[in-house]
Amino acid sequence: MTVARLAAMDVSRAARVLDEVRAAALSGRRTPLAPRPVIEQSWGRMLRGGLDPDRGSRSGLLAPEEVLRRREESALRHVLPVLRQGLLTVADVARHIMVVTDAEGRVLWREGSAAVLRKADGLGLEEGADWREDVVGTNGVGTTVVVRRPVQVFAGEHFVRSHTSWTCAGAPVTDPRDGRLLGVVDISGPLETMHPATLAWVDSVAKLAEARLRELHLTALERLRAEAAPVLARVGGRAVAVDRDGWTAAVTGLPYSPRVGLPSALSAGRRWLPALGLCSVEPLGDGWLVRAADQPPPGAARIVLDLAGPRHWTVTVSGQAGSWSRELSPRHAELLYLLALHRTGRSAAGLAADLFGDPSRTVTVRAEMSRVRRYLGAFLQHQPYRFCEEAEVEVLLPEDPFALLPHSTAPAVIGGRTSPLSS
Repeated sequence: MTVARLAAMDVSRAARVLDEVRAAALSGRRTPLAPRPVIEQSWGRMLRGGLDPDRGSRSGLLAPEEVLRRREESALRHVLPVLRQGLLTVADVARHIMVVTDAEGRVLWREGSAAVLRKADGLGLEEGADWREDVVGTNGVGTTVVVRRPVQVFAGEHFVRSHTSWTCAGAPVTDPRDGRLLGVVDISGPLETMHPATLAWVDSVAKLAEARLRELHLTALERLRAEAAPVLARVGGRAVAVDRDGWTAAVTGLPYSPRVGLPSALSAGRRWLPALGLCSVEPLGDGWLVRAADQPPPGAARIVLDLAGPRHWTVTVSGQAGSWSRELSPRHAELLYLLALHRTGRSAAGLAADLFGDPSRTVTVRAEMSRVRRYLGAFLQHQPYRFCEEAEVEVLLPEDPFALLPHSTAPAVIGGRTSPLSS
């Protein structure tokens, strides 16, 4: 069953078909038609998690002050004009609303048809609401957060009964610099607003937003580069000008690297950075001037890989020079888990087999490991890839083994959900 085939039916008939499929699937009976794979997999997650299909588990709204704080911290605030222009120009006529959430599935903005907004209130689709999949079931926001690709959910494809009068299509918006999920943009409305082209429409607008973010990033780096040029001309030795996230604007005396790994809370002073060692850090415009000192790399360190959460994973390094943490992308979380699993090391072909089931995909593995080494520096070695022998590595896993990196389809991660990690 595809969305296009559903659209070929009248709305009421399509809804009846999906209600029959849903009822059969949730009662363990054979379904008259197979649900779409993305929906069937989502239902499986809900059933394993014990979510009530008749009630869900709606959580409380964020306080208005917290919504405002998250809006101010969200990069999506810079592309709201793009989203509004691309989606709201027809949303009112089409009886849709636009919903924009953060990476956790919390609703930060919603705009569009006043009549549909009132209906959304009844479903709990309000500013500050939690629309994660494990809270409100299969939906265009929460399921998109889990699978990290565009998802359309129509009528009885929703897991929770109260949402089966609704249709929604969501697309992820990722940071064009590193692929990190920033949030989801979603178009929602009553059943009769369903159209097979809606998903492609939302996805194309999300990609326009990502292109705008890339443009803003490059413009900011150009501005910082202009500020850094006279400073670097006076500085002797090795130095680099980076923005607040570590992206390189200009460099002198060092090989060029697109990004320098920075601690999450960097301040001016003498700091140890994985890629450069001991450094002097000082503010420069909207970024930092980092001057590297000639110091040996650190000795023993403790590395904590936190994979306990369903969506956010971090690596924390503690040593004689202090402690720092970094949030991991889904791919980097997989790679570091595999290296923790194989402390004696893993070749590029071995990691490719672990990740993709295809040992020939070494180019992808080497590119990703090069990015990981930018922030873990001397703590990672290669030929084979491994954590350095001096490092103590601890992995924090979820209580439910099946919750380990739930996005991952890597064969070795799937195997790790049924076998305990051996350090």
